[in-house]
Order: sequence, then structure tokens, then C-alpha cells
Amino acid sequence: MLIRTYKYRIYPTKTQQTLLEKQLCLCRWLYNHCLEQRRNAYEKDKTKISCYDQIKEIPKLKKERPELNQVYSQTLQDVIRRLDKAFQNFFKRVEESKNGKKQKPGYPRFKGKYRYDSMVYPQSGFELKNNKLNLSKIGSLKIKLHREIKGNIKALIIRRTNTNKWFACFAVEINQELPVKPNIKNIKDKNILGIDLGLDNFLTTDKEEKIDNPRYLKETEEKLARVQRWHSRKKLKSKNRNKSRIKLARLHEKITNQRLDFLHKLSHKLVSNFQFIAFEQLNIKGMSKNKYLSRSIADASWARFLQMLIYKAEEAGIWAIGVNPKNTSQICSGCGNIVEKTLATRIHKCPKCGLRIDRDINAARNILNLALNTLGTRGINACGVEGIPLTLKQEALRR
Repeated sequence: MLIRTYKYRIYPTKTQQTLLEKQLCLCRWLYNHCLEQRRNAYEKDKTKISCYDQIKEIPKLKKERPELNQVYSQTLQDVIRRLDKAFQNFFKRVEESKNGKKQKPGYPRFKGKYRYDSMVYPQSGFELKNNKLNLSKIGSLKIKLHREIKGNIKALIIRRTNTNKWFACFAVEINQELPVKPNIKNIKDKNILGIDLGLDNFLTTDKEEKIDNPRYLKETEEKLARVQRWHSRKKLKSKNRNKSRIKLARLHEKITNQRLDFLHKLSHKLVSNFQFIAFEQLNIKGMSKNKYLSRSIADASWARFLQMLIYKAEEAGIWAIGVNPKNTSQICSGCGNIVEKTLATRIHKCPKCGLRIDRDINAARNILNLALNTLGTRGINACGVEGIPLTLKQEALRR
């Protein structure tokens, strides 16, 4: 069973856009009201209010605030479920911090004007008919159905971007089993790939291929700084400031779209051309704390790329194996000898076997060998597929 999300642009009229924005405002008010209710109840007498109790109070709130009737009933219920999920995640982080994990739990926050931009129709209240999207309390909206929806629609999310664009996201359940991954013994060497992620080059493969890092944020930094300065000079709550905010948001949106386009195309290319892909399981969150590299790491968006690679590999029925990145740059891919080097050293020179190679290519080969070694030493992996025998190079790495 697969769950997919289909995203389409919708074009509401000015009247419909006003209704949608008013509904978002009411949903935001309900979220903040229920959050305040929970917080005050706990501070007063240490009592906890459940999600079910707050959902039961919605009819009473509708009598006090009749405008809540303008929002579909299940959408209002989902607002409270969203708040309850925020509290569940908060308590989970509290438990993790008690167990020694260094992080701030982060109590759920009140939502400001531009901090609540989506609402959910969990089961009903919407219908696709004659290339139109019919929403309860809104009417018929124009939608750009650029591709066919396959599967059973389970929920609909209406989302507003910072640039005042509207999108409909359909959560679809597809009654289809994932394809079986091929036996590793039958995979040819040309269909096996090891990749090393970096900042100088976004990606380096064991086959000595390098993909340049596009650095979309860095290329737009000067223009972004200029627009931000203009925005900061505008009078608060003025129409000019709102226009400036949208202009700034469009610039950020363009950077995001460029980055996503690059990551989608690259991950699709890898999944289409290889049957076994090995990568590093990097501690990206920890690496982002480096004040000198944090912006470059965020611009490269390694986490999003690996996420895309993993889910696309799963749907395509190919192997995507993550390995421990420890010493992947220090170990010699030729003999297994550890050659210590700093980040400034870009060429790997092994004094034992004489191998001279680019540092990133050496790391990519080590990553591939470690992934193959992991499957080979275990014999049968979690998916029940037999591992491949170790090569001499992998045996050296294991020692």
C-alpha cells in the first residue's frame, strides 16, 4: 500500500480568495484558543485537556462565535488534532531530553498572521468534478490538473504560500505493492554506485564523476540582501510593506523551486541508471551547527536530496544503502590503510600502496565498499535477500 500526495495549483476568484483567507483566520483563532485553554488549565490546577474534550466543545464555540459556521466542521476538528499532535511531539521531546538527548523541547507556540497557511478536509467536504474542485462553504474553484490522480483520495489539504498562491494537495492511497529488489548477486558492477556528498562538489561518485554544487542561495545573496533592506525601511502594517513582503517571498520561492528542481532531476537520474546506490548517513543537524558552514550546508540541502533518493529507490525497487561516514575520507580504498588528512587536503596519497586519487572519489569508493561489506557480512539482510561474497578490498576494509 502506497501513500502519495498530488499537488495542483488552484485559482480562486477574488471572492473565493477572501473566503479562504477568512477560513484560515478562523482556523488560526481556534488553534490559538485551544492552545490557551490547555496552557491555562495546566497552570491553574495541573489538569490536562484531551483532544476529544476540545472537539466536543466546538458546537458550543459556534454559538459563541457564529462565524465559525463558515468553516467545514471536519476542518475545525482537524485544527484541534493538529494542536494535539504538536503537544504529543512536545512531550516526546521532553522524554528524549530527560534521557540525555541535548535539545530544547519547544512548547507549542501561538500562530501569528502568517504562521497558519493550510487547512485540511480529512474525509469529505470536497469533490473533483468536470476539472473543477468543489469545496464546502467555498464553491467551485478552477484547478490545473496537470496529471491524472491514481488511487483513492483520502484527504485534501488547501495550502497558501507566502506569495499568495494557492495549492490543493490530495493524499492518495494506492493499492499497489512495492516492487521486489533484485538479488545483489545478479547486479552488474556498472549498475552499482557509491556517492560522497560535499560542498565544493555537490556529489562525487566512485566512477570519478562530479556534480557541481549549484549554490542557488549564494548566487542570489546580493539581490536578496538588497530587497531585504528595502523591506526593512517600509512602514509597519502599510500596503507598501505588504507589497515588499510578497516581493521578498517570491525571491525565496524562486530559490526553493530551483533547488527542488535540481534535487528531483538528480535523484531521478541516479535511480533510473543504477540498481544499487550507497551513501553516507551524515549527521546533518549536527554539522549545521558549524557557524562557518551552516549556510552552505542548508543551501546544498543534503537531507532533502537523501530523502528523495530513498523514497524513489523504494518505489523503483532498487537498493539505497546508508553507511556510517566514520573514516570514509581517511581509509585508503586501495589497501585499507588509514591515511589521516585535514579538510584542506584534497588529494589522497597512500604511502603503503602508492594510490594517488582525489579525496572525494576515494571516499565514494569506501562508501560503496562499506555498503557491500555490510550486506555481505550479514549473509541475509532485513529484506531476506542473500548477500554477496566479500572481495579482497572489502575484506581489507573490514579488518
